[in-house]
Amino acid sequence: MKPFLRSHLPGLVAAVALLVSLPAASLAAESVAPSEADELRALREQIRLLDEKVRSLEAKQAQHADSAAIEKKLLVIERRQEISDERLAVTDKGITLSSADGANFLRLRGLVQADARAFFNDDPALTNNSTFLLRRARLIFEGTFNKNTSFLVTPEFAGSAPTIVDAYANFALSPSFQVRAGRFKEPVGLEQLQSDSAALFIERSLASQLVPNRDLGVQLGGDLLNGTLAYAAGIFDGVPDGSNNGAVTGTTVNADSDKDKDLAVRLFALPFKNDVASPLRGLGFGLAASTGREKPASGLAAYRTAGQQTFFSFRTQSAAAASKTNYTAVPDGTTWRLSPQAYYYYGPFGILGEYAVSTVNVRPNFPTTFVGSPKVELKNTAWQLAVGYVLTGEDATYTGVVPKADFDWASGSWGAWEIVARYESLDLDDKAFGSPGAGYASLADKNNNASKVSGFDLGLNWFLSKTVRASLNYYHSNFGLTAGAVPTTRALLNNDESALVTRLQIAF
Repeated sequence: MKPFLRSHLPGLVAAVALLVSLPAASLAAESVAPSEADELRALREQIRLLDEKVRSLEAKQAQHADSAAIEKKLLVIERRQEISDERLAVTDKGITLSSADGANFLRLRGLVQADARAFFNDDPALTNNSTFLLRRARLIFEGTFNKNTSFLVTPEFAGSAPTIVDAYANFALSPSFQVRAGRFKEPVGLEQLQSDSAALFIERSLASQLVPNRDLGVQLGGDLLNGTLAYAAGIFDGVPDGSNNGAVTGTTVNADSDKDKDLAVRLFALPFKNDVASPLRGLGFGLAASTGREKPASGLAAYRTAGQQTFFSFRTQSAAAASKTNYTAVPDGTTWRLSPQAYYYYGPFGILGEYAVSTVNVRPNFPTTFVGSPKVELKNTAWQLAVGYVLTGEDATYTGVVPKADFDWASGSWGAWEIVARYESLDLDDKAFGSPGAGYASLADKNNNASKVSGFDLGLNWFLSKTVRASLNYYHSNFGLTAGAVPTTRALLNNDESALVTRLQIAF
């Protein structure tokens, strides 16, 4: 358009000048020769045609500018549509980016638990003293693709070094048929399977210390009979009581230390789940078990009180040369566990109970120096019964309490309040304190370890919102000693443990 105007501008200016002079010369035009009049009319016609072309080109240019503006607006609208199709939401469930049809999503969640422990009659000889600590600090990455393939990865930052808590992929062909592979909780303990953010108490019970925690493996599970029967069966590397895969200290490894594997199975029934009017709708009960052959490199567990103080551990070799009185006790043989379990929730009331038995074969670790070192089968048992009542009337559930209204000082809303109580007990096999034979010392020193622990716990939970919770727990543990024990080296066994533990939790 612009080149055309530049090339024709001089002619147009002359034509316009000529048109301006035409009125003045109109009378003279009437007296000119016919041929000159024809030329004048032709010139006027040419000017008119040129003017129409200019106007047409100007109109086309304006139309082109409008089209470009419209196209730009369409691009903006399309981009906005793309953004709306990829929905970004920030809620109490985390930060979620999902497709419009909900078939695909990515989510970032978090869990932070800041604790404070105070021990009555505190003694410098105790393994743990009054302290502030960061109990858990986790980022949780999860997602789903095509509605049936999901994943979860949870790094832990609260320890001395970052570790991976959970890392697994889950394929759901249907609600009744799901395959999970990676690192996750073995399907055994009822309280152990409960979310860390939803448990009634700050610390899990003694019964949870006799069942496996997280391990590497593959599992088949799902819900049958319209959700009234849940099942799970898996093959795992194998872990000590109450422990995660890796060393007993809790570090994570990505391979098994031996070729043997553990098998874990669980059935859990909720027969009245779909009967909305039934007072037994919140009843659930089941049975879980695991078995496998543990080898020396798998390690042996230590058992702790609710205040996280160690009250029992097997012998470990000191720096001195190995002997029949200086060695490490290790597992060697079949390990099996059994755990009947149940819970019941009705309105603001909830009760959860379980029993656990763990049998492990233990021997002195002398594979070469002393061939054929004796082996002892130990059978340990534990149980717990916990109850809770939501004072503000919200429903108590296995997955936690959701307040009807969040805490708000200005409006006078106080969130939800729950009181909890628990009795727990763990009894260790007395054979652990006797000699396995052939002149060896005991598998565990009776002067430094309790043979039985019983605990009574009380607590108050304040749910400020769906994401914020504050808890206050009081733990009291009594220690039982084996016959002839003289606990002179550990003050913990000379006194009952009384501990006050508080927690501020943010979970989203």
